[in-house]
Amino acid sequence: MPAPIRLRELIRTIRTARTQAEEREMIQKECAAIRSSFREEDNTYRCRNVAKLLYMHMLGYPAHFGQLECLKLIASQKFTDKRIGYLGAMLLLDERQDVHLLMTNCIKNDLNHSTQYVQGLALCTLGCMGSAEMCRDLAGEVEKLLKTSNSYLRKKVLFSDLLVIHGAACCLCLGVLHTSVVLITEMCERSPDMLTHFRKLVPQLVRILKNLIMSGYSPEHDVSGISDPFLQVRILRLLRILGKGDDDSSEAMNDILAQVATNTETSKNVGNAILYETVLTIMDIKSESGLRVLAINILGRFLLNNDKNIRYVALTSLLKTVQTDHNAVQRHRSTIVDCLKDLDVSIKRRAMELSFALVNGNNIRGMMKELLYFLDSCDPEFKADCASGVFLAAEKFAPSKRWHIDTIMRVLTTAGSYVRDDCVPNLIQLITNSSEMHAYTVQRLYKALLDDISQQPLVQVSSWCMGEYGDLLLSGQCEEEEPIQVSEDEVLDVLEGVLISNLSSPVTRGYALTAIMKLSTRFSSVNRIKRVVSIYGSSIDVELQQRAVEYNLNILYSNGPTEIVQTNGEAEPSVLDVKHVPSIPPMTAYNKNGLKIDFTFERSNSNPNVAVITIHASNSTEADMTDFVFQAAVPKTFQLQLLSPSSNVVPALNKGTITQVVKVLNPQKQQLRMRIKLTYNHRGSSVQDLAEVNNFPTQSWQ
Repeated sequence: MPAPIRLRELIRTIRTARTQAEEREMIQKECAAIRSSFREEDNTYRCRNVAKLLYMHMLGYPAHFGQLECLKLIASQKFTDKRIGYLGAMLLLDERQDVHLLMTNCIKNDLNHSTQYVQGLALCTLGCMGSAEMCRDLAGEVEKLLKTSNSYLRKKVLFSDLLVIHGAACCLCLGVLHTSVVLITEMCERSPDMLTHFRKLVPQLVRILKNLIMSGYSPEHDVSGISDPFLQVRILRLLRILGKGDDDSSEAMNDILAQVATNTETSKNVGNAILYETVLTIMDIKSESGLRVLAINILGRFLLNNDKNIRYVALTSLLKTVQTDHNAVQRHRSTIVDCLKDLDVSIKRRAMELSFALVNGNNIRGMMKELLYFLDSCDPEFKADCASGVFLAAEKFAPSKRWHIDTIMRVLTTAGSYVRDDCVPNLIQLITNSSEMHAYTVQRLYKALLDDISQQPLVQVSSWCMGEYGDLLLSGQCEEEEPIQVSEDEVLDVLEGVLISNLSSPVTRGYALTAIMKLSTRFSSVNRIKRVVSIYGSSIDVELQQRAVEYNLNILYSNGPTEIVQTNGEAEPSVLDVKHVPSIPPMTAYNKNGLKIDFTFERSNSNPNVAVITIHASNSTEADMTDFVFQAAVPKTFQLQLLSPSSNVVPALNKGTITQVVKVLNPQKQQLRMRIKLTYNHRGSSVQDLAEVNNFPTQSWQ
């Protein structure tokens, strides 16, 4: 078999994946190769394969099939094999695994090894994953190592956490600094009393940290030219815990934090790690304002780093601090905006969120220009959030109403299909309240519809605006820009185009139909409007049919002697306009599952072609029927209008009824057929049913 790829090559390959699916395919392919190698008992590359498996485990992929291979590496005589084997055991095994007996034997052998580094590996593993039984079996070996004069092994014994540590503070002077700091940190995080107790160590920790950054080259602890960066990070983390919420401790560490921030080399990731911990500590304690500005400037430099992980960390940290240190973060606004062009989607999202957090009244124009450019070119997954952010920022900081409306229209034309539904009524309210901009707005929206009717929110807002202010298009009164010459027929052509377009949703058609209805009071082309609306009197969409029929009936009543009264915003005939028809008996239209619908009949005095049907809904069950809705549809030769119901709750046990008036126009005196739709909630469940009513009495039309 060919030699498997190295871990570094695998990491580089996986980082090139642009999607989760592509990464998953790479992982599956490599796992298959590793399994084959394990089956072949390939001792040469076992260490390399387990290392790659641990990397996959860190990414969240299953790696349990490598457990036994870890034990084989631990049993090897090579230190490199043992190191990977123990690391794998700590990551992949837990105390429930059956292999723990084998692990106990391996650790016992290595605790008695002649090499201190092998003994250290065994101690670290024992401290990480040791069960109660394992610790009991190995306590003797560990106790022997505790008495040794070797500081390396004593540190490992402390880290194994097998014994109760007494006098942890004294250990800071005994050459086991790293382990002692880790132990004190853990104690402070778990116990408020310990936190108070160890605050007296702040001056000592400050001196240790100062010695680390001022000391010369030490080959034993040097990493990329920095003295013991791991210990520096641990001390900074402990200082952060000790200084949080405490004035005295915070003041004692301000100077050393400033020294670390200014003296640490940033050309290597080791230095960046120390600086990041320094920034977190400065932000968490009660630090001076100048020190906080210094910390934010460090994050600003991180944004220029070539490593995308460092840029992401910087953006995330700035986002957390922008509310408390807004002005300091503002200084890095241009760098943050440049991150919107980053290829990494995580960085782009963080940059977008931070950019919106930086918007204020002073920079609204410049920031919106950048964010609108981003909205125009970003991936679809960003458009909805970006559009909502622009709407909120414009509403809060708009320098003028015209600028506000122009910005909103730019969003609608750029990403209209991604605008959330609740934005449409909010935009309509904005236009309504900007009376001096009505002519300008309707002209801009009209021209936008001429170019594109695929963006549904844009079409909805435009249709509403043309219905309300369409007459301003004809008058040419726009002062903000050169007015256009538009005729009534051109306006109606656009709205009809919306009605018949395959791109229009039912909601959008409703906006367009309502707009055409409104224009009948402002335009002279009433006959054309009636023809357009009457087409939808037989629409299969109940909502559109109802709107069209109500409009035509209103036209019918306005031309006759009918007396109209207004009830809840609905036009209803008064008692003088209808007469009871005693010769027509009531009929039962529906009777199912305890719900009964009865029809009674009256006829309009003013028009014998209009019958007034009153529905009576009753409920014989023991539970109320709530959210009751009655809908009806009739053939296109009829026209139908539903008025408001008396209630939306049908009381249980026939203790009351819901009544609702249905007006039907039948100019050809044909036999009526009606399809009804009933919707309600009963005993916690939603119920919906359809029914045909075909046995209407013929007397209602005679």
